[in-house]
Parts: sequence; C-alpha cells; structure tokens
Amino acid sequence: MNKRLDVITIGRAGVDLYGAQIGGRLEDMGSFDKYIGGSPTNMACGTARLGMRSALISRVGDEHMGRFIREELVRHGVEVAGVKTDPDRLSALVILGIRDQEQFPLIFYRENCADMALCEDDVDEDFVASARAVVATGTHLAHATPRAAVLKALRLAKAHGGRTALDIDYRPNLWGVAGHGDGESRFVESARVTESLQEVLPLFDLIVGTEEEFHIAGGTTDTLEALRAVRALSDATLVCKRGPMGAAAFEGAIPDSLDDGQTGPGFPIEVFNVLGAGDGFMSGLLKGWLDGEDWPVALKYANACGAFAVSRHGCTPAYPSWEELQFFFERGIVRPDLRNDAELEQVHWATNRHGDWSTLRTFAFDHRMQLEEMAGYTPEKGGAFKELCLQAALEVQGGQGGYGILCDNRIGRAALHSASGSGLWIGRPTEDPGSRPIRFEPELGEDLGQFREWPRENVVKLLVFCHPDDDATMRALQEERVKRLFTAARRSGLEFLLEVIPSKVGPVEDDTTAVLIQQFYDAGVYPDWWKLEPFRTEAAWQRAVDAIERNDPRTRGIVVLGLDAPEAELAESFALAATQPLVKGFAVGRTIFADAARAWMRGEMSDAEAVAQMAGRFARLCRIWDAARDAARPDAA
Repeated sequence: MNKRLDVITIGRAGVDLYGAQIGGRLEDMGSFDKYIGGSPTNMACGTARLGMRSALISRVGDEHMGRFIREELVRHGVEVAGVKTDPDRLSALVILGIRDQEQFPLIFYRENCADMALCEDDVDEDFVASARAVVATGTHLAHATPRAAVLKALRLAKAHGGRTALDIDYRPNLWGVAGHGDGESRFVESARVTESLQEVLPLFDLIVGTEEEFHIAGGTTDTLEALRAVRALSDATLVCKRGPMGAAAFEGAIPDSLDDGQTGPGFPIEVFNVLGAGDGFMSGLLKGWLDGEDWPVALKYANACGAFAVSRHGCTPAYPSWEELQFFFERGIVRPDLRNDAELEQVHWATNRHGDWSTLRTFAFDHRMQLEEMAGYTPEKGGAFKELCLQAALEVQGGQGGYGILCDNRIGRAALHSASGSGLWIGRPTEDPGSRPIRFEPELGEDLGQFREWPRENVVKLLVFCHPDDDATMRALQEERVKRLFTAARRSGLEFLLEVIPSKVGPVEDDTTAVLIQQFYDAGVYPDWWKLEPFRTEAAWQRAVDAIERNDPRTRGIVVLGLDAPEAELAESFALAATQPLVKGFAVGRTIFADAARAWMRGEMSDAEAVAQMAGRFARLCRIWDAARDAARPDAA
C-alpha cells in the first residue's frame, strides 16, 4: 500500500536542557546545552535521519520553546502537520545531566504541560491514514486525555491498514508512582500501571522494552514470565532490550531462555551517556522493521543506533544518519569512544547539517577597513549603513531560500543581530582585516571562547592570505591558527567557511589554490564551505574541485568571491564557475555596495536611494548567477 509517510510517532515533545559538565551533581551544573526531547520526538528525528518520512503528533506551547521544538523538527526533516500549538500551556521541559555511566540526574517539568493536553480532536484521520505505522510510548497512556488521543490514533492506523508499535518507555514518576526527584528511576512496581498497560497491548504489532519495562507490562519481575504474560495478551513481535547483552526478538511462543530469541550483532563501545539510548535503538529498529528486513538485520540497525546514542552528548543530536550508519558498518570500530573518533565525527557532522544551501547568493558587507577609510565615515554611520545593506539583502531575498549575507560584529552588530531568524544564510568574519599572518578579531578572546555567545545559525568565516610559496614558518603559523579556529567552531556547533586568497601574495597558476586546499586538509581542517577567487581557466576550477572532493566529498560547497570586480567581469567569471556543480553561488560585496557607501557617507544619497541601488545590483548579480547555472546544466541545450 502506497503511503505518504513511513512513520508517525505520538506523545511527548519538549526541550532538554542537558548539563554541559560531566561527572558532577545536577546541583553543580553551571551551563546547559539545549536540545529537543521526549521519546516520540527523538524517534521522529532518529528515523528521519535514517531516511524515513517521519511525522509527530503532539502539542507545544505558544512560546519560544514551542517554536524551537517545531523549527528543530522541521530542520530534521520531520513533518509537523500533527504538532498543535496550545495557547494556554507551556512546552514541557527536562533538566538533566550525566553523572557517570549509570547515573543521570533528571527532573521533569511537566505539570499541565502542552503535550499532556493532547486530545482526540488533535488526531486527524487523514493524517494517520497517510502513514505506514504509528508508534506510541507509555507515558501518554498514563493520563486519560492523552491516552484517548493515542488510542484513537492506533485504531485509525489499524483501520487504514497501518502497523502499530509500542515503546513501553516506563517512567515511574510520570505515572505518579515516584516523586519529582526520582526522574532517573526506571522501575517501581505498580499493579495500576500494569493493568493500564495490559488493556492496550492487544492493539500493537510490535512491543519494545527493557527487561524492567516488560516486568511492569507483564506484572512480574521474572523476565520470561513477564514476556509470557504479554504474549498471552498480544500477538505482537516482542523485542526485549538487555543492555550490553544486546536485544532479543520473539515472534511466537516465548522460549525457556532469552538467549533463544532472534538477535543482531552488538557493538563494543564505551558508554558515555545512557540517556536517549532506547530512542536511538527504536529508531534503528523501526527502520529495519518498516523496510522489511529480517529481525537480525533490524536489530543490527537498532544496536548500532543505540551505540551511537550512548557514546555522545545529548539524545537527538547523537543519532546517526543513514550514510553515517553505513560508513560505521563498512569501516568498523576504530576506537570505542566514538565521540572521539575524528573520522566518524566528521561523517556525523557533515551528514546531519541542517538547511538546504544547494544555491547560495550572498551579499558580502563584512568589510571593515574599506568602510573605515571612506570620507565621512564614523562608527555610527558605518553601523547604520550596514543596516541599509541588510534591508537591500532582505528586499532581494523576499522570503525565498538560497540567499545569504556576510556581516561583521564590529561595525555591523545591529544588522547582524537583526538578520537572525530571517532565513538568510549568515556568515561572520573572524580575521583582523588585512592581517598576514592571521590575527583574530579581539572580540573572540585569546582562547576563542566567545563562540559560546554566537547564534548557532552564524557561520564562522576566516580569510587567509596565503600562497604555496610561503616559507615554512609562515605556513606553520597560519595553519595552526586556522586549525585552532576550526576546532573551536566545531566544538561550538558552528559551520566554518575558509576563504583563501593567494593572488595578493604571489603569482597564481592553475594549481595554486588546489595546492593550498590540500595543505589545509593535511593540517586537519575540514571547512563546511570554501570561498575562492574566480579562476580564469577551467583547469584551475577542476583542480580545486578535485582537491576538495578527494578529501571531503560531503562538503557544503564553494562560493566564488568578487574582489571588487566590475559586473561584466563577474558575469564572465560566474559563467566559468557555474560549470562546476560544487560551486553553489557567490559572495560579492564592493561591486554591490561601494558606490552607495561612498555617496551615502558624504551625505549625497538618501537611505532609500542607497537601499534601492544596492538591491538592484544584488538582484542583477543573482539573475546573472542563476542564468549561468541554468546554462551550465547538462540538459541546457
């Protein structure tokens, strides 16, 4: 049966504030990383990363955290038509930390939260009918109103030929059988909870849980007897998770030993964080189950996704992409602490970046020195002019994708901050203008610690004046600083753009930039973006592209810079650059703003005239680029 969606999860959607310090009490945590959370939300994202068409049914608040949840789901590729906005309740919140391999202090803030108000009216029949499977978790069966919504979704799924799955996901304090301070507790006996779960077990085709979760579902702490009690009520395939011993699947009668179930290979990795492991496991299992794989293969996916989860910080951010999973299977384990496996982490980073930037038309007004040298310039005027530049960029963008800006924080702070949330790609320079060897902007601090203050949507941009003929001292110094900046950016979750300009240093041949690109990869720098000079020959472009793809086939791509060239000259360079698919667009500045800036600084041009001139020039360059790209397509003829 052809369905629009593969899987819909239903239930909790909240924000996880994860303690950034490892090994201490939650009382002593000083800073937190923010992620989306809740088992159904994690599973929706986890399956989407594995290439499935995933959706969530839940509620979020009409506030900042609710919008964050919704936007982050979209960034992960999760369908949000089933996520309702509750005007009266706040989004759920969890504060948690990592004490050691076993302890994870955790506090749920879920009193009358938005997702617990999920009701039957929130479940649309056509939406449920569009999915191959609906997946529920135990928490939303604990209260009458969300329970009714979950049961409606399950029955609709069955009525429309869909499959159903349950992750028991037993949280005693969310069932009211443990206190607020017992968030990490995973098992408390309760006849009431057992009875409530057993009422719904017949509705499922797949039931998944730990041994303790099957204990609560089966009403006994004898695991085999608990599985038999569940089997008496349900014909579902039962998958019992056994921690480091893997998991076992049971399609029929329960045997006399858990070892007699169907199993998949395990992965001996270092446990760093047990939180979210079950949701990662479930994501991999759902991928195999819905793809029609046999249980050993499905369990292989599940065990691997669980291994990734326990090896990294956070829940959703830890889950692998499908490409990453295949890389892991093919290459194997190089070191058991996966989060410190540089090659694997690069694949993880590169295959889980958000946003479609297959085209990038960029208005670059991050210039500082060039403005400061203009007649009439003052810092106040400079900042005001950059706000006009932003207006021009937004006018051309018109709410469409594929547009960006480069803007600094020194002169252009107001414009930089105003651009946040606009949908523009935002690059932000870090170099002291004109410096060689590289010096960083003082605002970054000696330890580059100021990245913690940057919005996550900002891209770290660094311009390096370098040449293959640089002496060993200059090359070593510049490479060390580039690597340090790249490492700090990656640690802060920021993409990195490296701009190299050799023509200002020495003569340029067809292989000059390609040599520089290889040198930076050899130094351990893997830019998300490259910003390169416009080459004059096809051979120069091909050598640069080959150097990038040889080292990093998953790079975002290249943008070509302008170097204050006239529009006609840029059109010629665009035509050549556009023949390379790895070139995604351009980043041009002075060609667009220089005339307006000089006139405006002298008081010879009004704000509106400056915006109009810059918007017109930017729009023309965008049309020239788009035409060049269209002409370069294989089917252009």
